[in-house]
Amino acid sequence: MTRNNPVGRVVALWRYPVKSMAGERLDAVEVTPRGLLGDRGYAVVDEAAGLVASAKNPRLWPGLMDYRAAFLAPPRVGEPLPPVRITLPDGRAFDSAGPADGALSAAFGRRVVLTDRPPAGAVFQMVTPDLDDAGADEPVTDEAMPPGTFFDLAAVNVLLTTTLDRLSRAYPGGRFVVPRFRPNVVVAPEGVGDDPEATWAGRVLALGDAARLRIDSRCARCVMTTLAQADLPRDAGILRTVVRSNDGFAGLNTSVAAAGIIRVGDPVWLDVASG
Repeated sequence: MTRNNPVGRVVALWRYPVKSMAGERLDAVEVTPRGLLGDRGYAVVDEAAGLVASAKNPRLWPGLMDYRAAFLAPPRVGEPLPPVRITLPDGRAFDSAGPADGALSAAFGRRVVLTDRPPAGAVFQMVTPDLDDAGADEPVTDEAMPPGTFFDLAAVNVLLTTTLDRLSRAYPGGRFVVPRFRPNVVVAPEGVGDDPEATWAGRVLALGDAARLRIDSRCARCVMTTLAQADLPRDAGILRTVVRSNDGFAGLNTSVAAAGIIRVGDPVWLDVASG
């Protein structure tokens, strides 16, 4: 493996114990062949409809990103996932080992379960938003998930701070902050230009001592970036700017080429070899 000077440093790590709920900011995390340990380990599932809850259909799952999820104990490699605690937007909290199913069913108005077992053939739904607020139809499509996971597509999502900076300049009135984009790893590039994401596909990021992430593609963004969450307002201008100023992309879809621990502050290298 050929390695040049670092191209940046890890400045934030995020794990989302329950798909589409608010995540946990971490100082360090273990990367396994499946992704960050515990990431999207659980999901809310409507078993009767065969649907996995996703904020990509905010009509069916309103306010899902305002639900908070946290593990009750640190996940460990080779062991079952520990239970999670779900905190509803009104402040009530329930454990996955307790009455969470009933509370979530009541909140969403249909019978759902909180599970760590992805159902066979699971799908989620995605709304394609009307970015111009012109009253156009907003179609809903069923999207297949990688078998045995609660991921939409990539095992690990990487976001560069330069991308947020560039989008902020294109739309100064928007709040281009990390929670809107829900990455796992946030990297602050060093000396690599204004838009490194556009040229890194097919390369490998080496992070810290051992972890390596293969960059499979740029990340096409969706309605989730526009939704209200916590103190962020609904803002269609966020996605509109991504589409018009950055061809619809913000971030990198990666798969795990080598497991290891990533820590905030770790240097990041761009490997010359893609294998």
